[in-house]
Amino acid sequence: MAQAWKCTGLRWSAQGPVLMWDGGRRSPLSRGKRVAFGVAEGGVRRCAGARGNACPVLAVVSARSAGGRCEECARLDRAHSVAADGVADDPRPYRVYLAWFGPGLVKVGITAVERGSARLLEQGAVCFSWLGSGPLMAARRTEELLRAALRVPDRIPYARKRAVRSSLPGEAEERAGEIRELHARAVELGGWPESLDREPFQAVDHMRVFGLDGVPAALGEVSELVAGGAVGGELVAAAGPDLHLATGAGIVVLDTRLMRGWELVTVAAEEGAKDGAEDGESGVLRLPVREFKGSAGEAAHLQDGLF
Repeated sequence: MAQAWKCTGLRWSAQGPVLMWDGGRRSPLSRGKRVAFGVAEGGVRRCAGARGNACPVLAVVSARSAGGRCEECARLDRAHSVAADGVADDPRPYRVYLAWFGPGLVKVGITAVERGSARLLEQGAVCFSWLGSGPLMAARRTEELLRAALRVPDRIPYARKRAVRSSLPGEAEERAGEIRELHARAVELGGWPESLDREPFQAVDHMRVFGLDGVPAALGEVSELVAGGAVGGELVAAAGPDLHLATGAGIVVLDTRLMRGWELVTVAAEEGAKDGAEDGESGVLRLPVREFKGSAGEAAHLQDGLF
């Protein structure tokens, strides 16, 4: 019987994206690398736990849940989350930022200063600029002020981010245009907390870091993992938790958060040939895929079966 592994998620390091596994194993990813795995036959997806702790009941969870947690573990995770207002007394300094994911897709958010741009990489921000820094509650009040005054959200669904990645402007200056304008409006607003220091506009662009420059359009996104399924292909881009893989059926986007809680096994190279790929080393797809449709690439759930 093949050895099974459990993925704990995708992390971004200074060198790029890294898949993390139970036991501390790490799989650095680079553009052009083959990424392939199968889901153990007869397996079920179990709760990934919270805050480094295993789920006490190993609850079975939905295959389509991005969080991969049962209700109790999700509640525990939120209780200690700054993003969910679960922490009010964190003494660390925080930064407020504006992030751009595509035309019309701008959000405001906060992150701990010590994390640098890791939060922006995790979210798949194509470009961003800092707005200011200060204590947590001052950063939170500023975030709320800007959200209301600039009419920008603090969350953007990943489906919307994925839908525009193949049609992003080619020039960095154009990609930074929306947040440049919003930054100028933001610093002119009254009502900023006195303890928050404003920062000048400086766009940081992740287009090449993610490998999105010139990336072909994806045909769709993996909607869930299933027992006995498999996916494999060449990594053409990675943004946030998403891997863009060139499979035998075309380029698909895999949200690595869907991998948590499953027992995953190695996929033999020859499987690609059996699934119709020209190169057995590069393509296999036996998972449900939600196809992208429409001129803006909006996702429409047209297929629920396996390829």
